[in-house]
Amino acid sequence: MPGENLSRDEARERAELLSVDGYEVVLDLRSAVEEAEPAEGPRTFRSVTTVRFRAAAPGTATFADLIAPSVNTVTLNGRALDPSAVFDGARIALDGLENENVLVVDANCAFSRTGEGMHRFVDPEDGEVYLYTQYEPADARRVYANFEQPDLKAPYRFEVTAPEGWQVWSNGAEESREGLTRRFAETAPISTYITCVVAGPYHYVTDTYTRGDLTIPLGAMCRKGLAKHFDADDVFLVTKQGFDFFHEHFDYPYPFGKYDQAFVPEYNLGAMENPGMVTFREEYIFRGKVTRASYERRCNTILHEMAHMWFGDLVTMKWWDDLWLKESFADFMGSFSQVEATRFDQAWVTFANNRKAWAYRADQLPSTHPVTADIRDLEDAKLNFDGITYAKGAAVLKQLVAYVGREAFLEGARRYFKANAYGNTTLDDLLSVLGEVSGRDMAQWSRAWLQTAGVNTLTPVVTCDAGGRITELAVVQEGDALSGQPGAEAARPHRVAVGLYRLDTDGSLVRYARAEADVAGARSVVAELTGRERPDLVLVNDDDLTYCKMRFDEGSLATLRSHLGSVTDPLARALCWSALWNMTRDALMPARDFISLVLAHAGRESDVGVLQMLHGQALGAITHYAAPEWREQGGRVLAACALQELRFAEPGSEHQLTWARFFAAGATTEGDFQLLLGLLEGSARIDGLEVDQELRWDFLLPLAAHGAVDEGVLHAELARDDTASGKRHQVRCLAARPSAAVKDQAWAAVVESDALSNALVEATIAGMQQPSQRALLAGYAQPYFEVIERVWAERSIQIGMDVVRGLYPALQDDAATLAATDAWLSSHAQAAPALRRLVLEARDDLARALRAQACDAAAAG
Repeated sequence: MPGENLSRDEARERAELLSVDGYEVVLDLRSAVEEAEPAEGPRTFRSVTTVRFRAAAPGTATFADLIAPSVNTVTLNGRALDPSAVFDGARIALDGLENENVLVVDANCAFSRTGEGMHRFVDPEDGEVYLYTQYEPADARRVYANFEQPDLKAPYRFEVTAPEGWQVWSNGAEESREGLTRRFAETAPISTYITCVVAGPYHYVTDTYTRGDLTIPLGAMCRKGLAKHFDADDVFLVTKQGFDFFHEHFDYPYPFGKYDQAFVPEYNLGAMENPGMVTFREEYIFRGKVTRASYERRCNTILHEMAHMWFGDLVTMKWWDDLWLKESFADFMGSFSQVEATRFDQAWVTFANNRKAWAYRADQLPSTHPVTADIRDLEDAKLNFDGITYAKGAAVLKQLVAYVGREAFLEGARRYFKANAYGNTTLDDLLSVLGEVSGRDMAQWSRAWLQTAGVNTLTPVVTCDAGGRITELAVVQEGDALSGQPGAEAARPHRVAVGLYRLDTDGSLVRYARAEADVAGARSVVAELTGRERPDLVLVNDDDLTYCKMRFDEGSLATLRSHLGSVTDPLARALCWSALWNMTRDALMPARDFISLVLAHAGRESDVGVLQMLHGQALGAITHYAAPEWREQGGRVLAACALQELRFAEPGSEHQLTWARFFAAGATTEGDFQLLLGLLEGSARIDGLEVDQELRWDFLLPLAAHGAVDEGVLHAELARDDTASGKRHQVRCLAARPSAAVKDQAWAAVVESDALSNALVEATIAGMQQPSQRALLAGYAQPYFEVIERVWAERSIQIGMDVVRGLYPALQDDAATLAATDAWLSSHAQAAPALRRLVLEARDDLARALRAQACDAAAAG
């Protein structure tokens, strides 16, 4: 990736020099369907870009961004420049600038197979070709020449020539068509990274949103092969509910005309907020039966991207340091609007149990950073699309709403949009308006929450008199993850709700008292709860108002061991599970104790999203945190519990489906495998369980990993499901087989070749790394450290991230692997900072696992 890594300083200098008046981008995509592959080099398309821009200082020099195999011509103000002299593969040098400038670049740009730039996908089902673009943070330069930084906004006009029979979409509505060429309306001023083109024989459905005098044309599309599964009506329902919510609360009409939503193949992200042309991963179109949690996740993503139309697209951060100004707000608004405007009124439960788990992990890594991060360059930016920027930022905003009040927060947002529409902002722009409407000291709040890293721990200390009444309830705050962070404080101001729970006569755990309080410093007393009767359970972050790790006093922990499943409130129950998982990760609770809690209480969990999270955590505890000598026994117990719950679950229910998937993922014995085979073949049956195609692949993966099915069975299954999804599943299963030759092939396919697409790289790595195959994978630990720097240098950043993260030898969880990691870090001090960050994160996860294993071993006595 040399020469491609734009720095913050370079971007700042260019922004001071230039202002961009507009782009005209002309793309000829007809080569996408040519049968013959090029004799050498990648398949390309023609891209002609005209950029009109002004320079503050005539006679100075700058550069434009372009990543392309070749450039045909470069013309600046009518002056032809020699492409071989001014283009280095990533930048076009421009000198002798005038007050007003016109740059025209005619280039041959490459179609992508990594999900970056103009991605080209060939559907194995029918041979049709589908294209879409994905740019964030800086891949528009793979499709057209530009000034690739968020603060050089401009209007865009796209003109696209496409193969016959194709449809084409861009950010603006189609204005005219002549033959195979479409011209699209000029956009409002937007950043390069949210421009978009989608083209191909997509299945397209339309609708309309109206509100008063406002009319927004709606569209939704997917590959033809997925049309039979596409529930566009539900997508449009959520879309309209979202528009109602945001128009009501933001008081700023949607500013980008039409609103198309494309579900596209081999997508690296969940979705992308291109104004007027939002793109989503096509896995949000469900090929089989899924749970309510899957629909909830899709709804959340739709609303998250819609919130970006205001937070990110209308008002955009100047540089990636303030990425949180769009992602944290969109993540928060996704759940906020979901609860208030859709059928998914328990979305805060999912947020507490799922999204915040992502944040807690990220915030305890050595790479943790403040919500407002120090982003030196584009590689830093790419890695900062993380749990801190999204989920912690959203949790901090939830705390902000509690701090300033809901109406002040929303009024601040309204003023922020109106003051900064189509512009670029920094942290201070938002804080000033929030301080204005709330009367609160936003600078102090920002220092505590946005400009320091780490997560606080809140623990209750309860003192009672002889009569069983509370004489004092204090909350102790620790900053255990903050040490070593520049500017970090040991404690933050928290607005919390402290809940007291007791066991009722019917055995349920219910809240009987609640008090909101400001917790600041190392120890805070909640005076309002003095005199209340002794609780069986204390929750110091009841209702999940703040961002913290929650601990329990001994009495509360004892109550949960026996009665966790009896907590009647779903959010309170989710918070308890979250806290117990954090204790397990922090080596304060043995993994076998967490597994015991899952065995005892998960069967009573009513929220299927929480249940799915528990299943993933239980498998993670067995794989990474259990003492090695207990893993096999613990896995058998877990699988037996899963099978029992599967048989007890209501026939045809989403809980039954969830337990079926969990049972398959944890299957360990010959009896388990025989049952899975029987369910596949139809010789075994569980009442109400429909084994559809997606569930068949879920069953086949563990069977392949344990050698219970061979290559022939997997080829036959692909013939049954000869689709893009089926191919990904088959590749994963093939790589999972317990064979040294298979692992060698998988390694070579990912590390030594770039023939696989991004989706198949991901599937191959996932299949290769099977927890039951630690011994088989041991030989790849040392080669990993030998190849990662070369992979990082030669491959795209997305593939580099996939390989470095996915192939790290985490399953070789011993001191030798830790030492090998330390040796690589020590001897590669000059390696790319983003690469070192990935290795440091993997090392931290391994060290955490070893501490947890020691804790679990000690519990065995």
